[in-house]
Amino acid sequence: MQHPARLLLPLLVAAFVPGLHAATRTDPRIEQLLTDLGKTRAISAVQLSPDGNQLAWVVRTDGKDAIEVAKADGSDAHRVGIAKRGDCNETDPAWAPDSHHLAFLSNCANGGKQKDLLVVDMQAKESPKHMASLPGVAQDLSWAPDGKSLGFLYVPNGTRRASAVYAAKPASGEIGVDGMEVQRVATVDAAGGNVRLLTPESTYAYEFAWSPDSQRIVFTGAPPPGDNNWWLAKLYVQNAQVDAKATAILDPATAKGSLHGLQMALPQWSPDAQRIVFIGGLMSDQGSTGGDLYAVSASGGDAINLTPNTRVTPAWFTWSGTQQLLVAQVSNGQSQVAEYAIDAARAAQTRLLFTLPATIGDGSAEMALSLSANRNRLAFVQSSYTEAPEVHAGALGDTPPPAVTQFNAALKPQWGKAESVEWDIEGRHVQGWLLYPANYDAKKSYPMIVTVHGGPSSAVIPRWPRMGFAGEPFSALGYFVFMPNPRGSFGHGEAYVQANRKDFGHGDLRDILAGIDTIEKKLPVDDKRLGLTGWSYGGFMSMFIPTQTTRFRAVVAGAGIANWQSYYGQNLIDQWMIPFFGASVYDDPQVYAKSSAINFIKQTKSPTLIVVGDRDAECPAPQSFEYWHALRAQGVPTSLVVYPNEGHHFVDPEHQRDVLQRALLWFEKYLPASN
Repeated sequence: MQHPARLLLPLLVAAFVPGLHAATRTDPRIEQLLTDLGKTRAISAVQLSPDGNQLAWVVRTDGKDAIEVAKADGSDAHRVGIAKRGDCNETDPAWAPDSHHLAFLSNCANGGKQKDLLVVDMQAKESPKHMASLPGVAQDLSWAPDGKSLGFLYVPNGTRRASAVYAAKPASGEIGVDGMEVQRVATVDAAGGNVRLLTPESTYAYEFAWSPDSQRIVFTGAPPPGDNNWWLAKLYVQNAQVDAKATAILDPATAKGSLHGLQMALPQWSPDAQRIVFIGGLMSDQGSTGGDLYAVSASGGDAINLTPNTRVTPAWFTWSGTQQLLVAQVSNGQSQVAEYAIDAARAAQTRLLFTLPATIGDGSAEMALSLSANRNRLAFVQSSYTEAPEVHAGALGDTPPPAVTQFNAALKPQWGKAESVEWDIEGRHVQGWLLYPANYDAKKSYPMIVTVHGGPSSAVIPRWPRMGFAGEPFSALGYFVFMPNPRGSFGHGEAYVQANRKDFGHGDLRDILAGIDTIEKKLPVDDKRLGLTGWSYGGFMSMFIPTQTTRFRAVVAGAGIANWQSYYGQNLIDQWMIPFFGASVYDDPQVYAKSSAINFIKQTKSPTLIVVGDRDAECPAPQSFEYWHALRAQGVPTSLVVYPNEGHHFVDPEHQRDVLQRALLWFEKYLPASN
């Protein structure tokens, strides 16, 4: 069904200005909503001491990150850093095995220009001591099990955190050669001193872990550039010494069986150091981890899939005994913590500890848990649609640990209630989350905005929305908000994740439309007032779906992809595409063409707001320009806003606020909540 002619309003021009100005018309409800979202104090990390008696967390105060230490129940919290409030950042707390010393990173000694590695003795109650100066980029502190040294990932003299989601460096010089930055595994003695670079300069290291005896490390690595080649990473083992040889023990590109051509994450040594267990699967972004559990001998060989045909998605694990794992996993749109028994050939869930309709994690990895050395206690940060982020800590058991902080206790949701929606299609069980409009009245009909998540290898799990682009705020303004987890998502096993390979925008669209139909049969959703939005893969879907159906009357496309064929030559991370499309665009152009919105552009009539960062390496701005040009040529109302110095994830608070406000106003204009 096409839009009436009255919606074909004069075209809006693309905006690209050094200082973005918010839309001229404002809604006081939006201003209040944004103000309240801005009150949330982010808790980016929490670490439980090995003896289980102390917590260290990173909490944002006045726009800056600070480290506090407290007892395990959250009491007696106090700052441990050297900074005055609000003038620098302190991050990455890491407890030493003795539970007395806490290491962390700080840029407070030099006005934020350089990070230093500091350590504080919590028993002596002295000021932090300097361990090493780290000119460049450092992260992921990890003490060796013997406590004699501290390891971390380090880009000497690096200029940016290495990740495709951060703003790309401006292009200059010989591309792929000049200005190459390589992340390596580095160590410093516990007493401080010189930084030692362990891994070779020819290999970009993404993750690492110490062997139980502290004599070796395992790491994932690939030739630089690091942003692009994570999808090609191999598994390496080497002695924890400078100039030691790194031996590749596993390469998914040549691996046999189900791991072939997939990605690896979170390698961990077995307690006897005889093998490495890791998560392997089809993953669209480093850090968005999910798949099956695999094992390989520490000396190399074939990888064994320990969890074939599982119906959940393990995202993180740790050894909790010689034959037991503790696993954090995604199941049907929720977070679970479970115990697994593991032997030479298989890992199987033996006990489900708890399930939460909430997002959990300690900040070190997706869904990671911080545990005491005896595995009796745990800690993590938790948030949901009903509760803002807080540190949770307590005994590991069948009951989720309680909140031990009250940083955000005064915040209350302004959006409506949430419920899980489930349906079946084409032999698959699909799930999503639905937010009701605030102040819902069953006697009224409402519009609904469908929000498609990024990835596609990811999942919508309930969480408190951050400032910036999100679906939850639409609910506060009177919309149903539907957030589906269609095929390609985590939460139903690896076969489900791989179900949209070579089929972007088709099978997953059918899943989404079936979910909409399921909701409309039960609730007063006005099918003639459907909106669509998303970011990254969700941005692609927001561009592609209107070319396949006319059900959506207004669209906001964030960091989208209009043309997979031109995208292949524009983006800086083309290596991710082979696992999903099966071949390069030069070898199989048709598989890219069938999912390119630009090839079906004459079928779209939906007014579309397009937003993107000008230094986005994952979904480059030219893709948004191409879609915007195409909509203009078709006479479709459109607006393109390009945010300066932003990558795939926006970091400027003003831009985070502006992009959300523009999206809210766009739907209010073209899809008003009132009848």
